[in-house]
Amino acid sequence: MHVQEWLDTVPPAAVYAVVSLVIGLESLGIPLPGEIVLVSAALLSSQHSDINPLILGACASLGAVIGDSIGYAIGRKGGRPLLAWLGKKFPRHFGEGHVATAERSFQKWGMWAVFFGRFIALLRIFAGPLAGVLRMPYWKFLIANFLGGVIWAGGTTAGVYYVGLVAESYLKKFSFVGLGAAVLIGIASMLIVKRKAKRATEEKEAAEQESVPAAD
Repeated sequence: MHVQEWLDTVPPAAVYAVVSLVIGLESLGIPLPGEIVLVSAALLSSQHSDINPLILGACASLGAVIGDSIGYAIGRKGGRPLLAWLGKKFPRHFGEGHVATAERSFQKWGMWAVFFGRFIALLRIFAGPLAGVLRMPYWKFLIANFLGGVIWAGGTTAGVYYVGLVAESYLKKFSFVGLGAAVLIGIASMLIVKRKAKRATEEKEAAEQESVPAAD
C-alpha cells in the first residue's frame, strides 16, 4: 500500500499528527521519508476538503522546527561519539563520507547550511544533530531552522496542493473532452457504416436488375 493510500484510510486529525511526527523524527536525525509523507498528504488535501492545507502546512512546519531543535540538543550532548554510533547503526545515511560532506557544508556555510539543509535530503537528517555537535550558537541555529522549516514545509504543502487542484481540474476537463470525442467518433462511425450499408444495398439492387434482362 502506498503512503497516500494509507493516509486516505485514517482520519484527518491523524494525518496531521502523522505528518508532524514523521517530519519531526526525520529532523532529529532518524532516516524517515518525511518529504514523501508531506507530499502525499498535501496531494491528498487537494482531493479531500476534510484535510485543510493550512493546518497541514502548520503541523509540518511545527514538526520540522521542533524535531531539528531536539536533534540539535542531542548532537550537542552526544558530540562526535554520537555520529560514530549512528554511522554503525545507519551506514547508508551516517557513513563517514556522508558525515564529512555535511560537515564541510556546515563549516563553509554556517547558518545557511541549516537553512538550505532543509531542502536537501542528505542534510535534512544531519542539520540538527550536526549543528549541535559543531557547537553552533543556538540562536543562529534557531533562526535558520525556523525559516528553513516553515518555508520548506509551507512551500511544499502549498505547491503540491495547488498542483493537485490544477491536475484534478485538467483531468476533469480532459474527461469531458474525451467524452465529447467519443460521442463524435461514435456518430461518425455510425454514419460511415450506414453509408457503406446503403452503398452495398444499391450495388446489390443494381446487380439484380442487370441479371434480370440477362435471364430473359
